[in-house]
Amino acid sequence: MLDDASGVEMVRQALIITLKIAAPILLAGIIVGFIISLLQSVTSIQDQTLSFVPKIVVMILAAVVLIPWIAIRLSEYASELFKLSN
Repeated sequence: MLDDASGVEMVRQALIITLKIAAPILLAGIIVGFIISLLQSVTSIQDQTLSFVPKIVVMILAAVVLIPWIAIRLSEYASELFKLSN
C-alpha cells in the first residue's frame, strides 16, 4: 500500500523526469530563436513566421533524434514505479 510520502515522491520523480525530457528540446528552440532574432535585428527583417517556423522545425527534429533517449528514461521510471507498487 502506498502512503502519502511515497505518493509525493512519485510525483516529484515524475516532474523531474518531465523536466529532463523537455529541457533539451526547449533548449534547441531557445538557441534557434536567439540566432534568428539576432539575424532579424542585424537585417531589420521583422517577420513573425521567420522566427516561428525554424524553431518548430528544430524542436521537432530534436524530439525525433531524442526519441530513443526519452523512451529509455520513461521505461526506467515506469519500472521504478512498478517496483514501488509491489
